[in-house]
Amino acid sequence: MAQHMDLSAPDDIAIWRDDEPLECCAIVPEAPDVATFSFVSPSGALFRHKPGQFLTLELPVPGGTVWRTYTISSSPSRPLGISITAKAQGDSIGTRWMMDNLKPGMRLKASGPAGIFTLPVRERKKYLFISAGSGVTPSLAMTTYLYDRGTEIDVNFINCARRPSEIIARQRLEQMASRVPSIKLSFIVEEDDPYRVWTGFRGRLNQVMLGLIASDYLDREVYCCGPEPFMAAVREMLIALGYDMDRYHQESFEKPVETVAEQVVPEDLVPDAASEAEVAFAKSGKTAICAETDTILAVARASGIVIPSGCTFGVCGTCRIRKLEGQVLMVHSGGISDDDIEDGFILACCSKPIGKVAVEV
Repeated sequence: MAQHMDLSAPDDIAIWRDDEPLECCAIVPEAPDVATFSFVSPSGALFRHKPGQFLTLELPVPGGTVWRTYTISSSPSRPLGISITAKAQGDSIGTRWMMDNLKPGMRLKASGPAGIFTLPVRERKKYLFISAGSGVTPSLAMTTYLYDRGTEIDVNFINCARRPSEIIARQRLEQMASRVPSIKLSFIVEEDDPYRVWTGFRGRLNQVMLGLIASDYLDREVYCCGPEPFMAAVREMLIALGYDMDRYHQESFEKPVETVAEQVVPEDLVPDAASEAEVAFAKSGKTAICAETDTILAVARASGIVIPSGCTFGVCGTCRIRKLEGQVLMVHSGGISDDDIEDGFILACCSKPIGKVAVEV
C-alpha cells in the first residue's frame, strides 16, 4: 500500500499562536484591486491550519482599529508562511488600507485560524470547486493542498469572473493543472477584455455549462464560495439536476463561520414529487393538478395547451410566458433576462410550480 506523507507540522516544532503578530513578507498583485498578502512568524514558528479556514486581521485604519476576516489562500502543506488574498471593494476600509499602506516588514495582530469550510484532511474524493470573484480563495487553498499531497487528485475547478483580467490566481492554478492532468480548470467570464482574445466560456454559469464542464457532477463533492446570489443560483441549479445536497458545502466570503452551531442552512425551494401543485391557465380556462416536480410546459402539454418551445432546458427562450400569481422554481440556462423575470415572465420548460400557480396562457 502506498505511504502518504503527513503534511502537518511535527509536534516538536513551534507552531504559530495568535498571541504573536504576523510579519508581512510579500505583497503580490493578482488582479485589479486584488492582492495576495503573505506573512511569516517573527519567531520562525510554523503555521498549522486546514485548507479553507480563515484568519481575522486587526487593521489600524484611520479613525480606529477594525477587524477583518480573510480566507487563507495558501495551503497548510506549505507551513513556513501564510497568505490571504483580498479584493478592495468600492466601499472597502480594511482591505483598502492594506492595499495602500501595508509593506513588507510591518506587523499585524491576527487571530485564528478558524472556520469549518474545510476539506477532510485525509479523505480522497472527487471534488467540484465552484467559485466567483474573490470567493476563489478557499478553492485555491484546497486545490494547492491536494496538489502538494500528490496522490489520487481529482478536482474539477470552476471559477467565474467579470472579465479574464479579473480572474484571481489564474497563473498559479494553470501551473498546477499543467502538471496534474486530473486537475481540470474552467473559467467563465461575463465579458471580454478589450483587444484581448478570450476562447473560454462566456456568460453566467448554468446547467448546460455545468454538464459540459463536469458531466460527472453527481459523483463529486461540491464546495462553493462567492456572493450569496451566486451561491443561491448554484444551489437551485444542483437541486434541479437532482444532486444530493448533503454533499454540498458553501461559505460566503462575506460571512465565514467558525462553528457548526453558527452555520445557517439555506432555505432552498425544493420541489417535492409527493407534494401536489395546481396550475391555472388563464386564457385557456383550464386548471391542472400536478406534482411540484412537473414543469409548467409538461403540465400544459398534458392539458392539451400549446406553448411554443424549442430547447426545453432554458436556453432558447421560446417558451417565455407571464406568471400571474404563485411561486415557481425556475432554473434556466440564460434564456431569459433579469428584467423579464422582474416583470413576471418565466420559461415554461424549466419552471416548476410550488403550490397554486396561474399563468397567462
